[in-house]
Amino acid sequence: MLTLSNTYLTVLINPQGAEITSVKDNASHLEYMWQANPVYWGRHAPILFPIVGRLQDNQYRVNGQTYHLTQHGFARDNEFRLWSRTPTSVTLRYASDDQSREKYPFDFALTVKYELVDHQLRVNFTVDNPSDAELPFSLGAHPGFNVPLGDIFNQFTDYQVTVAPKKIYQRVPLVGPYSDTGHPVPLDLTQPLPLDHELFAHDAQVLSLDNHETTVMLGTARDEHGVALTVKAPYLGIWSPYPKQAPFVCLEPWWGLADDVNATGDLTTKVAINHLPAHQQFAAGYQVTYF
Repeated sequence: MLTLSNTYLTVLINPQGAEITSVKDNASHLEYMWQANPVYWGRHAPILFPIVGRLQDNQYRVNGQTYHLTQHGFARDNEFRLWSRTPTSVTLRYASDDQSREKYPFDFALTVKYELVDHQLRVNFTVDNPSDAELPFSLGAHPGFNVPLGDIFNQFTDYQVTVAPKKIYQRVPLVGPYSDTGHPVPLDLTQPLPLDHELFAHDAQVLSLDNHETTVMLGTARDEHGVALTVKAPYLGIWSPYPKQAPFVCLEPWWGLADDVNATGDLTTKVAINHLPAHQQFAAGYQVTYF
């Protein structure tokens, strides 16, 4: 386990999946991150690559060949190599190999840098395409945050999600595990969205952000503790497992989507897929402020 620490926060990163496993306030010892109780969900903050969500029948085609990939891809289950490290930052890297090419026949290097700055953890991703061919991929983050935070007398329903800018967003509905991009639904976020487990009865709330900088705050009026995630991405998922009464919520920046309900299976035409030209680099990231 790798440790980042400053005056305010201590962060633990597991090289397996390059996953954030803990963010604690140094003064109060408050744990912000979900602690992966398998009764509800056995992960903390997986990185989603080379797909986000699920493929129809867990398979896709490239150049007439069929490949199999399970939900959210395989990066989260692989060891990342330590690339560089300081007391307040760490960079980890995972590159294609023979094993990855059996599921995903492309060369790539996925790098994630975590940097602790005051009360904020900054997360930056790069995807490099070292080959002479185009690289189709999706990328996402899936951090889970404890709800309630701090006060043991608080309830899940005492919390709310506040989105800035305040406006009516388009929500991508899910039909089973698949995106129904042809039938977006307006979601009024001019006011805070109260949390309730029923909110996730049809899986995640998926917001279209159109790559505009957006801040999503998770908190309660009952105390001062919460998190604020800022990102510039095409989509953001808000999720807690249903019908489980799980004591956490994930705020998930996505550069990709689950297969559309009308998907053909061709990876190159998959909904929201990124097309990285030969020998080019894709960069993205997000920041979480803990309070």
